[in-house]
Amino acid sequence: MRSLCGAGPFHVGVLLDNVPEYVFLLGGAALAGATIVGINPTRRGNELAADIRHTDCTIICTEARHVPLLAGLDIGVAATRVFDVDGDAWKAIVDEHRDAPLPPEPDRPAPDTLFVLVFTSGSTGAPKAVRGTQGRFAAFGASMPFTSDDVLYCPMPLFHGNALAASFVPALTSGATFAIRRTFSATSFLPDIRRFGATYFNTVGRALSYILATPSGEHDRDHRVAFALGPESSPADVKAFRARFGIPIIQGYGQSEGVIVLTPVRGAGALGVPAPGQDVAVVDPETGEECSRARFDASGQLLNADAATGEIVRRDAGARFEGYYANDEATAARARNGWYWSGDLAYRDDDGVFFFAGRSSDWIRVDAENLAAAPVERIIGRHPNVAAVAVFGVPDPVTGDQVMAAIELRDRASFDPDAFQAFLDEQRDLGTKWMPRFVRVVAQLPVTGAEKIDKKPLRNAGWATSDPVWWKPARDEPYRRFAAEDASALRAQFATHGRAHLLPDR
Repeated sequence: MRSLCGAGPFHVGVLLDNVPEYVFLLGGAALAGATIVGINPTRRGNELAADIRHTDCTIICTEARHVPLLAGLDIGVAATRVFDVDGDAWKAIVDEHRDAPLPPEPDRPAPDTLFVLVFTSGSTGAPKAVRGTQGRFAAFGASMPFTSDDVLYCPMPLFHGNALAASFVPALTSGATFAIRRTFSATSFLPDIRRFGATYFNTVGRALSYILATPSGEHDRDHRVAFALGPESSPADVKAFRARFGIPIIQGYGQSEGVIVLTPVRGAGALGVPAPGQDVAVVDPETGEECSRARFDASGQLLNADAATGEIVRRDAGARFEGYYANDEATAARARNGWYWSGDLAYRDDDGVFFFAGRSSDWIRVDAENLAAAPVERIIGRHPNVAAVAVFGVPDPVTGDQVMAAIELRDRASFDPDAFQAFLDEQRDLGTKWMPRFVRVVAQLPVTGAEKIDKKPLRNAGWATSDPVWWKPARDEPYRRFAAEDASALRAQFATHGRAHLLPDR
C-alpha cells in the first residue's frame, strides 16, 4: 500500500463485496497504518460519488462487477488510481510484494491510528463516516468469547461496523476461523453454516426474517451454531428462530460510533443493561434531565410513555467518541455538554433494563403527547400475518402527527382490515394514542445497504402512495380503503389550517 500511496496517512476506498481481497486489504491497512474506507455498493450515482469524495480516498480498490458503478462519476480519484482486484495489473502489484517482511515493531502503527471509516446506515439521515482507530476495534475483539476452535460465519457486508466489530476483528484476536459470503443469501444460510462448520454468525436488521421465510425442513437443526448476534431483529423473529433452528439470538445494543454498549438480558425485546463502568441514562433531550423510570400495568402496557421515553446518553468521562470524518457539526451534535448523545430513544424499568423506542426521528406527537415508534412496532409485529412493520408519524391536518404503519405481509397472506382492528383491540399494551390512523401494505419494506428498515421514503410518501392504504377517518371508525376523494379532502383540511407545506409531494 505504501508503494502505491506514499509514506503518509492515506485512505483506501474499498468498493467490494465480501471477497477474500477485502480481508487482505483490512490486514494490510492495519500493518501499513492506512485507513480503509468501506464504500457501500448499494449506493448509486451522486450519492456514491459524494461518499468517496468526502472521505478523501487516495486509491480505490474495486472488482469487475462494481467498476460500472463509478463510470462517469466525479469521485476525486484519477482513473489510474482505481484498481480492479480481479485484473492483471492489481495481481502484478501484489506479486511484487508477496514476500515483503512485516514492519519492525517500532514502526508499527499506534493504537490511535485511524483504521477504518465506517459509514452509518443512513436510516436517520445522510450517512456519516465514523472514525474507528485500531485501538477501539481491537477492544471489540477482546470482548467476544471465542477461541481458535470457533468458526465465525459473516454474511453481513464488511463495509458495515456490525461485520467488523462482531465478526472480523473477534476472529483475528481469538484465532478463530473467519468464513464469509459474497453477499447475504437467505437460501444459502443453512448450507453455508453446515459447509463451514460455523459455531457463530452475525446479522443485523431484517436478516433473520429473510431466513425464516425459507422453507423449513427436517435438518434445520443440523448445525454447530451455539449462538448468534442479531441486533435490531424483531422479538417475533428471535423467538421463531430459536424455535425452528435451536439458535439463541443475542441482541444487545451498539452503534458504529462504539461509545455505548448494553449487555443483553431478559431475551427478546430488551436492549439490556450498561456494560460495567458506563454511566448510561435515558435523558430528556430538551431539558437534559433524566427521564422517569417506566411504569407498566398488569397487562404490560407502558403507562407513562411520554415521561419515560428519552434519548440514550452516556455521561461518564470514559465516553470516548472518536468523531465523524470531516463533519465537525455532526460530531458536536453527538458530543454535547461533555456527554455522548446516541440519537436513539429508549425507556428503562426499575431494574435498569433498557428497551428500544426508536430513533430520535421516530418521535410521534399525538394530541400534545410524545410517543415512540418502536413499542408500537413490537405490538403490530405480533400479528401472525405481519412479516415486518415500520411505524412513523405523518402530519395531522390541524396539529401534531398521526400514526402510520407500513406493513409487509407474510407469503400468501392478505390484509383483512376488520381482523387487523380486532387484533389491535386485543392488545392490552397498545396505548390509546398508539392506534395507527393509516395502514399501508407494501410488497417489501425499503432497507438500507445494511438491511435496516429505511423509513425516510415511507415518511416522504406518507399516504400519497400507489400502495394500498387503509385509514380510520375518525378514531372510533373502522378501517376502510383510503381513496382519491379522501386524499382531496385531507389536502383541503391542510390548506384550511395553514399546513399545506407539510403535505406529501404527490
